[in-house]
Amino acid sequence: MNIIRILFFISLLLIIYVYLGYPISLYALSLVRYNKNVSIKQYPYVTIIIAAYNEEKLIKEKIENTLSIAYPRGKLQIIIASDGSTDGTDEIVTSYKEKGIELLTISERGGKEKAQKEAVKQSKGNILVFTDVATILDSSAVEQIVSNFADPAIGCVSSEDRVMGRDGKQSGENFYVRYEMWLRRLESRVSSPVGLSGSFFAARRVVCEDFSGGMDSDFRTLLNSVKRGMRGTCDKEAIGYYLDLSDQRKEFDRKVRTVLRGLTVFFNNIEFLNLIKYGLFSYQLFCHKLLRWLVPYFLIILFIVNIPLAFVSTKYFVFLVAQLFFYGVGIFSLFHDLYSSERLFIKIPIYFVTVNASIFVAWLRFLTGQRVLLWTPSER
Repeated sequence: MNIIRILFFISLLLIIYVYLGYPISLYALSLVRYNKNVSIKQYPYVTIIIAAYNEEKLIKEKIENTLSIAYPRGKLQIIIASDGSTDGTDEIVTSYKEKGIELLTISERGGKEKAQKEAVKQSKGNILVFTDVATILDSSAVEQIVSNFADPAIGCVSSEDRVMGRDGKQSGENFYVRYEMWLRRLESRVSSPVGLSGSFFAARRVVCEDFSGGMDSDFRTLLNSVKRGMRGTCDKEAIGYYLDLSDQRKEFDRKVRTVLRGLTVFFNNIEFLNLIKYGLFSYQLFCHKLLRWLVPYFLIILFIVNIPLAFVSTKYFVFLVAQLFFYGVGIFSLFHDLYSSERLFIKIPIYFVTVNASIFVAWLRFLTGQRVLLWTPSER
């Protein structure tokens, strides 16, 4: 029974550490080590790269939004890389040729990262800005995100995500995104974030190398920056807006794909866990990525060892009941529409269960050799 109790408390403490202890450690570190972002308005030549696959419903709005960006036209190149689109995407993009929109047609679909890689070859900018079709930018967003490169130590910059609900209410996704943005800001204070917003980020050309169809370009670009002795940062003033998922149940599949691709990049770059070489970044990468991805296993262990303990102690019994309620709400939501609930005691369990169940599935797919080579955008 002592071994069971030890497993219980180790699992519980690790879960608490991932979501609360790690941010607290970052805050403590920021008291003695604080990165001051150097943000100065400047106008280097910039290339905006937009990867698109069958986006005829949204591409016109995206182009109009991009053309409204307040940045010197003589220093701005806009490339839309059509990844084997079979609908009217290419025709719509071509109609904007006289307004400076360049269409890069990729005949055979190879995935978002392959499209971005081909666009990088055609780009002229010293700074490359990557943004998704479904992401809407403020007119000053590019000027703002580029200003961070006044600091030569910065290799890449992440925007902040804002989820726009159709009914104006926050969703589980929004709650999770806000937590991630807060954590990313803490990481930037002491070292570098370990992730970028894939929907809108910028990078120096030199770190935008060796994109691969099976690996997230945002994560890989960040690692390339660190490898070259630079760091990433996040800019809370550079905001990318996107609609909540049209079908919240699709959030599960989207998260599985995201984590699976993240695992692929992580284990292809295991060298970054070398504390001697990469210092604090290794600690951040271990906590934010690997430990976070191991939470489903900690939860399983916690639940299993809690069962025998519930028969010998009231406090363990109460904890088991709490777990059953928490998971019950999350599982019930899979079959009933509870995503729009405004109650946190419903919203948090729903998204917590969705996220960790998707991570568990991603691990199973990764360990059985499955990889995501083609990225299909979630309908929003």
